Amino acid sequence: MHSELDATAPGADCATVVLGLGNLLRRDEGLGIRALTRLQQQYSLPASVQVVDGGTLGLELLSYLEGARRVLVLDAALTDGSPGTIICLHGDEVPAFFGMRSSPHEIGLPDLLAVARLRGAAPTEITLIGMQPGVIELGWELSAVVADHLDALVETTIKELVRWGVQVTPKTPDQPALESVELEAHDA
Repeated sequence: MHSELDATAPGADCATVVLGLGNLLRRDEGLGIRALTRLQQQYSLPASVQVVDGGTLGLELLSYLEGARRVLVLDAALTDGSPGTIICLHGDEVPAFFGMRSSPHEIGLPDLLAVARLRGAAPTEITLIGMQPGVIELGWELSAVVADHLDALVETTIKELVRWGVQVTPKTPDQPALESVELEAHDA
């Protein structure tokens, strides 16, 4: 399913992209998508910010990276900390982070950034905000410890957006959630 945004289409210049990654069917591996959803439900972002539910897709995400000046990625991250530990990586630190792949065939974030660089269209600024997962197994719900730290991940995301000069406004109960672009996987 594709949802249209008031923000820009893929490939068009966009000030900021917030990209959620992960596999919702593998519990905490989907925490990036869950954080993205919570951000959309609780906060309003300007039209210059494009919110993208990237799931476990690879090269299909290239057009979103190439069209952005700044990219903020939310994802599960293997850290040295306990489940719920949040990391924030900037710039050249991000390609060194290999993320968690759902399958051996999935294109990882460093691969995606490398292709964007080869094409001369990499974002000028990139930040990865990740959290140590607790449980990576088939299932829908987040583990209790990750669910308890999800608001902290969203707060870290908001702080980074504000640092970039993005106006983030808490929603009132009667405001609708901003829709994200949901990308479909296509069988080859």
